[in-house]
Amino acid sequence: MNNQQSPKVTSNPLPLGGGREGAFKRTTVTSALPYANGGVHIGHLAGVYVPADIYVRYLRLKGEDVMFIGGSDEHGVPVTQRARKEGITPQQVVDRYHKMIKDSFEEFGISFDVYSRTTSKTHHQFASDFFRKLYDDGKLIEKTTKQFYDETTGTFKTDRDIVGECPHCHAEANGDQCEKCGRDLDPTELINPRSKESGAKLILKDTTNWFLPLNDYEGWLKEWILEGHKEWRSNVYGQCKSWLDMELQPRAMTRDLDWGIPVPVEGAEGKVLYVWFDAPIGYISNTKELCESNPERWGTWQRWWQDEETRLVHFIGKDNIVFHCIIFPVMMKAHGGYIMPDNVPANEFLNLEGDKISTSRNWAVWLHEYLVDFPGKQDVLRYALTASAPETKDNDFTWAEFQARNNNELVAVYGNFVNRALQLTQKYYDGVVPACGELTDFDRQTIAEFTDVKAKVEALLDNFKFRDAQKEAMNLARIGNKYLADSEPWKVIKTDPERVKTIINISLQLTANLAIAFEPFLPFSSKKLYGMLNVEALGWDNLGSTALLKAGHQLAKPELLFEKIEDEAIQAQMDRLARIKKENEAASYQAAPVKPNVSFETFEKLDIRVGLIKDCQKVKKSKKLLQFTIDDGTGTDRTILSGIAAFYEDPSALIGKRILFVANFEPRQMMGIESQGMILSAVDFDESLSVVTTTKDVKPGSQVG
Repeated sequence: MNNQQSPKVTSNPLPLGGGREGAFKRTTVTSALPYANGGVHIGHLAGVYVPADIYVRYLRLKGEDVMFIGGSDEHGVPVTQRARKEGITPQQVVDRYHKMIKDSFEEFGISFDVYSRTTSKTHHQFASDFFRKLYDDGKLIEKTTKQFYDETTGTFKTDRDIVGECPHCHAEANGDQCEKCGRDLDPTELINPRSKESGAKLILKDTTNWFLPLNDYEGWLKEWILEGHKEWRSNVYGQCKSWLDMELQPRAMTRDLDWGIPVPVEGAEGKVLYVWFDAPIGYISNTKELCESNPERWGTWQRWWQDEETRLVHFIGKDNIVFHCIIFPVMMKAHGGYIMPDNVPANEFLNLEGDKISTSRNWAVWLHEYLVDFPGKQDVLRYALTASAPETKDNDFTWAEFQARNNNELVAVYGNFVNRALQLTQKYYDGVVPACGELTDFDRQTIAEFTDVKAKVEALLDNFKFRDAQKEAMNLARIGNKYLADSEPWKVIKTDPERVKTIINISLQLTANLAIAFEPFLPFSSKKLYGMLNVEALGWDNLGSTALLKAGHQLAKPELLFEKIEDEAIQAQMDRLARIKKENEAASYQAAPVKPNVSFETFEKLDIRVGLIKDCQKVKKSKKLLQFTIDDGTGTDRTILSGIAAFYEDPSALIGKRILFVANFEPRQMMGIESQGMILSAVDFDESLSVVTTTKDVKPGSQVG
């Protein structure tokens, strides 16, 4: 076994920041691998897959060499939990959901070049070899820690495989979080922790795992990210800075599990690679699969991952920023030979009807269900999600806005202009493009408004501003509607038919431009519009041209590009969500069962007192702990830590309040601080929390009883 520490890294072999802009010959684009234990919902689409697909389609239209990599993440605890729940094997679980996800993506138009999986033989071998090289090169450290162990099954338990009583609200909670009060937990905080699998009481037992010493790469990360990539989105840069300011710690790269890739080290039986070590390597192994299946097109996998003339871009959600900006880059850096991500345009979260999307509560719009409920309307959802994209802050999806985006924009603006232009051509010229005559100043003004659209859209897409880029594309349709409304060809045809030919010609050129401009965003609609124009795809370079359709060209029969979505379809979705909300409320609005009776003598052993909060602040490096400084009436301040930070954005607001606390709990060390008691809190049915206070200014130290 290897105990050698990784050497300090102080330099970066690759140029920093945007200095390589323009020097790339190709682009590798990855999108986060969805867990194969459920479907894909609109939060995933808005956060990762739609923007990634827009960007890749845009690069392809420009003629750039790009590879779009996707795949299913098929290891990890959630898969084994679902398998146990359904009484089937983990492989059966991932086989089912891999197919569902892959089919949904294909039908929705997410244009992966490869969509593979982390249970493939190629991936298992690649990830195993990757780990072994780090091990052999002395880049990993071996540490022994205490973890919960189930003696009845002879297995160590991960956080999600442990249940017990929440120390705060006393509901049953998982080892990582209490669903009732919402607090993040450490398994050691649970009261009476037990195995979710067997129900047996757990013990703490020593176990050895291998850790990646992130702290050894802190200097390099600060130089590479904080100095070299200030152009990254503020939410990405800010989260990276927050992690780097906290001082990085070694992170385990192996786990005591039986589902995953076995650790390729002697003496590591019963251990697998940590899913967050294994999963991002899936990007590389999937690339290898694609390249080996068609080497003439793609070449070797190394040119996509190890050639400095290749640009690497990760599309992810904000919950994956630390893995893609810190852990995965350190893995590649430690291994050696890999390029680093040039950009990581992570999105924030998309909520649904004002509430956080939750798979456990079924509060989501699932892609496979949407495709059944709204057949042929893939582009409507793509448009709505891009228009509401949570690019820099959380945003909200509502069915009312979805309907409005379709009816008031796609139908009334884009579709309306295209239909008018094509129908007028059919009516006046039997669907043949008329010749453009002499231009008026109004014509020239209109043409000037849309000829620079290519530069505008490109500038926005190059900077990952997909929402604004789509707005620019839609602006073309607004220009077209205004042009037709102001020029009134249906009136002019009676007095100046030659003039109408010019109006219709310009309108048709604008229509063709719309097909190009919307192709990255709405591929199905652009394909349909190209069909009505009776042309092959016109190519990105032609965007802004006024000579896309030549005089005499025969158009196909016009059809409606989009159709109105009626209230009944939206009401059906709202009714579904209402049913789900009612079910969730019924489940959550149940008081926890009363605990077994205790004697008065047992109660008397608790010393509950009144304390005056003199200071309250968040504990540094902890997301959940607040540190209370309390006047307990003894003349010496008392320190108590409580894991309720999530419920008090401004802890200083608690200063001056008189609260109840248990004074005779045995002191505990947390985050290097001794906690001398427990704050009493009440959890409401809506999962909000409040510390227990007095109605009068009772003196500190007063006993409760």
